[in-house]
Amino acid sequence: MKFLGLSIVSALLVLAGCTVVVDDRGPPPPPRDRDQACLAVYDPVCGERRGERSTYGNACEAERDRARIIHPGECRRQPPAPTACTREYNPVCGERNGQTQTYGNACVAEAERARILYSGECRTSRPERPGRQPVACPMIYDPVCGRVGRRTQTFGNSCEANAAGAEIVNRGECRPRG
Repeated sequence: MKFLGLSIVSALLVLAGCTVVVDDRGPPPPPRDRDQACLAVYDPVCGERRGERSTYGNACEAERDRARIIHPGECRRQPPAPTACTREYNPVCGERNGQTQTYGNACVAEAERARILYSGECRTSRPERPGRQPVACPMIYDPVCGRVGRRTQTFGNSCEANAAGAEIVNRGECRPRG
């Protein structure tokens, strides 16, 4: 009997030492899946994923793509940093948006995001107009914006613009439209 009593007391002590932990937080939310359905509501956010910024239609679409939301609204383009170029006239022929143009120097061409084709002024493939004599212009870089037909382009100086038969629109380089 003594053994039975001791066994019961031992069992009660073991049971008293046991605790039950109750987790009342509920089940964890299901992981967001790429197949998650998002409302077709345009409330743009700027998100970043793998170092690339993109505008998403709404926060749900950004989260579905696992992008980190940077700010509400569309992503803003970062303007290119201005480039400081010398006024040295060392012409290069460059191409930008399918048009060839003479730039005052390589720095100016690169600042305008033009691909440099070769050193020197652009050569025209058009034959000279009858009665026009070639003009020798000084190699001074004092840019002017000139119009030939419907196209505007920057000339190294007013002499070059006049030699090309351009109407001078304004002093300084032509400003890009946009």
